[in-house]
Amino acid sequence: MKLKSIAFFMMVGFVYATVPFTAEFGFGGTVALAAEQEKKQKTRRVPSMSETTFKRLSEAQEFLDLKDYSSALQVLSKMLDRRRRLNGNEIGQVHNMQGFVYFSMEDYDKAILAYEKVVAQGDEIPEGLETTTLYTLAQLCFVVDRFDDALRYMEIWISKAVNPGPGPRIFMGQVYYQKGDYPSAIVQIELAIQVATERNTAIKENWWGLLNYLYFEEENWPKVLEILEILVRDFPKRDYWVRLAGVYGIRELDKEQLYAMEAAYTAGFLELETDLRNLYGLLMQEEVPYRAAVVLDKGFKDGLVEKTAKNLQNLGQAWQLAQEVDKAIGVYEEAGKLSEDGKIFERLANLYLDAGKFVKCVTAADNALDKGGLRKKQNTYVFRGMCLYEQKKLSTARSSFVSCRNESRRVKDDSGRRMCQQWITFIDNESRRNRVLADAL
Repeated sequence: MKLKSIAFFMMVGFVYATVPFTAEFGFGGTVALAAEQEKKQKTRRVPSMSETTFKRLSEAQEFLDLKDYSSALQVLSKMLDRRRRLNGNEIGQVHNMQGFVYFSMEDYDKAILAYEKVVAQGDEIPEGLETTTLYTLAQLCFVVDRFDDALRYMEIWISKAVNPGPGPRIFMGQVYYQKGDYPSAIVQIELAIQVATERNTAIKENWWGLLNYLYFEEENWPKVLEILEILVRDFPKRDYWVRLAGVYGIRELDKEQLYAMEAAYTAGFLELETDLRNLYGLLMQEEVPYRAAVVLDKGFKDGLVEKTAKNLQNLGQAWQLAQEVDKAIGVYEEAGKLSEDGKIFERLANLYLDAGKFVKCVTAADNALDKGGLRKKQNTYVFRGMCLYEQKKLSTARSSFVSCRNESRRVKDDSGRRMCQQWITFIDNESRRNRVLADAL
């Protein structure tokens, strides 16, 4: 069976679960992000803050610093009870602090309500407060799975920003991903990468990772390969090399699949048993058994591949096809001790026959027949009979070929039956010649 793909394409590293918005951009980072945009807006004239309002906000801040959230909220609530004495800017500042208190309490729904009241003040609040609040709202809505609201607030923020960086587009790509709208997520991530390229800033590994996952889900294999080739070049690691090889396999690019796995192996990235067994399979598929044997043998020596009967049998097969008969015999002998059936001993009998080790050949054949589970039991009788014949044990050799003939009849193997009958006839003739010679003497 051709190994068209490798069972490894687990995109766990690229699946982006909902994360607190402080992780990627940061609540406190919204001000810094706004400054990053190099905004060149006209200064908005807003109502000034009274000394009384400033003192009350400072009092609430002191409680907030002490993590006495209840007292902070109480101060802010009293201020809002007298809202008719406050202008729009002051109301916005009170709700802004209220929103931060709720955020600190991890009550995100109430924090959203408070921040929405901030932006509702419109031109009454400073532009910086409006833009940072919009960005915060987008991230908070993302946290509570209000994805459409998160996108709406981010679009508003982008419309007010001048030359925004790639971060907001990445954020929107993550939101679309959570919505299951992969095409829209792709558009946003591509835009982010375009902005980063134009600004000559670094493109983060996880951006490529998310984009690669999205294209994989869309089965856009050319794009998946293109991005994986970037990842193995700029962020070389085992997962990317193995995924690259796997997609080459999916695309039936067998040579490229093998080259990718060989490159990963040479660079020392393949440290899992599955990786080495996959590389072994690809090399065997491309009829390079010696190289396949070397890879698997080193895996055993390095302790990366477990010495199971199956793995040892694979190594023995590779040495055998590479005409390294002695090495193949040694491996098969070790595998035979672990095997639950007689298939490995059947191979050993054949190898011993080719190597002229006829006594060991008979022993291996007997072990194969005793353990059973053979694909063609009649073949084992043939190996056994031939090795007995080479030892001049004609009677027992004939019995082995009779068993071969009977088994062939049972499974309706006409060619096997004819071959065994020919051996029986040959041995009978040989026995008669021997008797004639003996009588003549």
